[in-house]
This record gives sequence, C-alpha cells and structure tokens, in this order.
Amino acid sequence: MRKGPLAYLVCGAVLLPCATGAHAQTAESSVSIGVGGHGLVASGRAVSFKERAAETFEFSARAGIASDYIYRGVTLSDRKPAVGVGMEATFAGFYAGATFASVKLPSQPSGEISMSGGYRRSIGKMDFDLGVTYFLYPGETVTGPTGGIDYWETALRAETKLTETIRAAGGFAYSPNISNTGAWGWYAAAGLGFDVPANRLPPNLGVSFTAAAGYSWFGNQYAALGGFGLPAYLNWQAGVTFTHKALNLDLRYHDTNLSKENCYVFTGDPNAQPGGRPDPLTNPDGLTSRWCSAAFVAKLWFELSGP
Repeated sequence: MRKGPLAYLVCGAVLLPCATGAHAQTAESSVSIGVGGHGLVASGRAVSFKERAAETFEFSARAGIASDYIYRGVTLSDRKPAVGVGMEATFAGFYAGATFASVKLPSQPSGEISMSGGYRRSIGKMDFDLGVTYFLYPGETVTGPTGGIDYWETALRAETKLTETIRAAGGFAYSPNISNTGAWGWYAAAGLGFDVPANRLPPNLGVSFTAAAGYSWFGNQYAALGGFGLPAYLNWQAGVTFTHKALNLDLRYHDTNLSKENCYVFTGDPNAQPGGRPDPLTNPDGLTSRWCSAAFVAKLWFELSGP
C-alpha cells in the first residue's frame, strides 16, 4: 500500500497542558477542564494557585491506563489500550514535569516522552498557566525524510469559576514546526465544567462533568512531504470524571469533523484503506482512516502528591 504524504506525522500536533499543580487530592477538588491537553495521565486537578502557600514545594506522581489514547479527537494508540506515567514538581508558581505514554504511530516510536515547564498564577478570579513542552519519540524505526517527529510547543491556558459549581476554561497553543513537518500550527479551545456539590454525594467521592471544543489550523509542510497545508479541523469531547481519594475514572466521548480521507492525510495511518474520494494533491489514492472518527474512551489513573 502506498504511504500517505503524512506517513511520518504524529497526529497529536499542538497541545494545552492542564492548568493544575501538584497537590493533595480531596473529594471536593474540581477536575480541570480538558481543552486539548496532551499526555495520557496529565494531572487533572483544578486548584487555584492562590489556594496554596506561595513558597511551598510540592510534588505529584501519577500512573494510569486508557482504552484508547485520544488527542484532540485523534487516536495516538491505533484504537488500542495505552498506559502512561507522569510526575511534576512545583515551587512558587513555577513547575516542571515529565510524562511517558505508550503510542502506536506511523514512525513506530517506542513511546512518547514529554518534558514541560512553566509558570502558573491567579489574577483576580482567573487561574493562568503559561508553559512550554518538548515532545520526544525515541526508538523511531521509520524516520522519513525529516529524520523524526520530535517537536516543541508553547501554550497559554486560563480557567475561572463562574459559580460555586460551574467553571469555564480556554486557551491557545502554538508550535512553529508541528511534528517536524515544517508546518506551523495554532490551536484554540474552550470548555465548561460542572462539579456536583459534595453534600449530594457519598463521602470521599467527587463527580465532575466537563465538555470542550477546539479548532486546529496549520501552515504548509516541507516540500519533501508534499508542500501542501495540513487540513484544519474541529474536535469536541464531553464526559464525566469520578474521583475517590487517589483514584480517578474518566468516561468520555470524542469526535472530529475530519473526513476519513483527510484523516489519512493528517495522520498517515499505515492501516488506511482504499475506497475514499481521491485528491490529486493530498490523497491521490483516496485512502481512508478511522483514527479521527467518534470514540468512547475509559481512563483509570491514580495520583499521589504532597510536599
């Protein structure tokens, strides 16, 4: 089968890390609204910086498993289960962290490693997170004409409480060279969350409903990859997260408006099938991929933290 023009592109392009820091978990904690964050086990707790001591050093560690590793509606694990671990340290608003996740991508890396750092601060009722992340995909066996898919991005995220139970979040992210394809990428997203009041739940149980949508748009790739622009697209997700002490369970629906033909163009899915509408520039064989279609994902993880 002929490989697509983006056979070496990681479908997770631009990301927004969760705007949360390490902290002790409680049933009353809100769950951060996901607006396009990367990382299978990214910290999910929404805790305002002003709620913590300004000079306190804190550390968190987490590990989990998911039925599918979805990033902005696109699978990074070929619709198969994935595992991940992560850690983060914070001090005086500054943070640094790293995660590892299993992936199944066209370049066949042994996994995904992210290293991130940034600064979080509350201004009035708004909690801000400005960070930079570098993504590595070690052990790639199909490096393609660009020599691999490692890349970096920067993101700004904000979250606020509208009422005692309703929250809103939004953000922007930018990468000058998505997955080392030569294409710049922007991402904008927004979401809402509802926290079920603790007095309506059993002790030590937290329940949060969250939903978000985002839009991605890109520049042109290197000439060696075709030189054309990557397809812009919309993604959306909604679900519920249950927390009990250190355990977390998230049940979520994901989808995008990418056609199956453009999904292949975007991901270079090596298992793409013929039968779609050909495009003489981007997809002359009319190959189609299911990596961007609707999916229901269950994720279970634990998180431990403290000074």
